[in-house]
Amino acid sequence: MSHRHSHQPNLVSWMLLILLTIVWGSSFILIKKGLMVYSAPQVAAIRIFSASLFMVPFAISWLKKLDKKYLPLIVLSGLIGSFIPAFLFSVAQTQIDSAVTGMVNSLTPVFVLIIGIVFYKQRISILIIAGLLLAVAGTILLMFYSSDAEHKYNFFALFVVAATILYGINVNILKFNLSGLNPVAISSISIFMMGPLAGFYLFALTDFNKRIVCDNDAMLALVYLSVLGIIGTSLALMLFNQLIKMTTPLFSSSVTYLIPIVAVIWGLVDGEKLLIGHYFSMVVIIVGVFIANRK
Repeated sequence: MSHRHSHQPNLVSWMLLILLTIVWGSSFILIKKGLMVYSAPQVAAIRIFSASLFMVPFAISWLKKLDKKYLPLIVLSGLIGSFIPAFLFSVAQTQIDSAVTGMVNSLTPVFVLIIGIVFYKQRISILIIAGLLLAVAGTILLMFYSSDAEHKYNFFALFVVAATILYGINVNILKFNLSGLNPVAISSISIFMMGPLAGFYLFALTDFNKRIVCDNDAMLALVYLSVLGIIGTSLALMLFNQLIKMTTPLFSSSVTYLIPIVAVIWGLVDGEKLLIGHYFSMVVIIVGVFIANRK
């Protein structure tokens, strides 16, 4: 199979992209709410554990049909595409606000492209490079204008950068090594396999049980994180894997350029102030995404 003739995005793929933007753009504010009660590793573990519980029926039905030779790659996809990034994002957000986390997250397509070129011999055009550079420039501008001045160059942002590198590897694995498999099969099995890890950590190694009983806000925070797990992780991953299958790795990962816009809007709702520079940066990002994905 040639990787050169990729499918052009159609109306359905754009609709999926917008839906994913809204869901994932809202995930940072949910992490923020969870961190008010739970520790960063607990937030990540609750997110993955609830996602994995939701995936049980899907995973069990697909496991019966799956060619077992794909299992190691699917487990790897679960680790680098969901499990480890969940912890990296939670730790990052203990020190940087959710809007900035969403902005740094938009480096993902850059790593998707770099890994695609280095390991998968992806071809690249000047237009794609120009679009990516423009979107990255918009992202840097957005970080520069971030209202939280003291955290502007906080090294905790590097946790998010690490997560985007893992996402970059994962997107390429999904597209080039697992593209023959059903998107629901990949996402359900990969998340399902992470459940026991997250559950063991949460219940055996942390004070989660005590917090649930003693903290009045613990149940509400648990609801926020369960929504994050079920909608923001499980359902979103199924949609994302479907999008990768339908389009190109670059198009599907460009969702991360649009996510900061939603993250910033939630910041506004949460009482953060935006300057004219924020809006300008967002326009630059959208134009970059558009150029990178043109025929």
